[in-house]
Amino acid sequence: MQDSFLTIAKYSEGLYKEKGSKFLAFACPVSSEEEIKARLDELRKKYYDARHYCYAYIYGNGYEHFRANDDGEPNHSAGDPILGQIKSKELTNVLVVVIRYFGGTKLGVSGLINAYKTAAAKALNANKIIECAITKSFRFVFPYDEMNEVMKLVKDLGLKITNQGFENQCTLDVEVIVSKVDHLHTKLQLLQDLGRSIKLRSQFD
Repeated sequence: MQDSFLTIAKYSEGLYKEKGSKFLAFACPVSSEEEIKARLDELRKKYYDARHYCYAYIYGNGYEHFRANDDGEPNHSAGDPILGQIKSKELTNVLVVVIRYFGGTKLGVSGLINAYKTAAAKALNANKIIECAITKSFRFVFPYDEMNEVMKLVKDLGLKITNQGFENQCTLDVEVIVSKVDHLHTKLQLLQDLGRSIKLRSQFD
């Protein structure tokens, strides 16, 4: 099971020029269609006088959501080369937009492919690639006298505590790396079989 994915750390830019045309490239981290639309809208407003706004994106822990858009350029001459650069670095949760200002000289399909590919590569190479863990969120619910057992589970499995509460019932919110979820359930079942009053709930239930 995949425990992590690669993405980019920040917003970055690149620039490529060919026969008078300028290709402005922008790479940014995204995780939803809404974010992608917002970034595209921002760039279209800022560079309102450009000829083409070509882009590609991949998002999702399993690289399951992706798209390439040529925005009026010849089919597969812009979006696919941009998407290819994202895939070549095995990235997800990434949007790359390449905005073209036409310089008066046509580049041909091969020239366009090279231009969009190079511009996208420049924007990605100006960024930092980071590795992110894939986790699930859970909540422990338990009486205070079970605190030691819960904290032992947290330590043994390397869980990340995100929130805690100590009212009538204690609660502890944690992030669990996906490959350790089954192990967590197994350990908890053993404790429950021994009479421990510790419950585990998915935060999304």
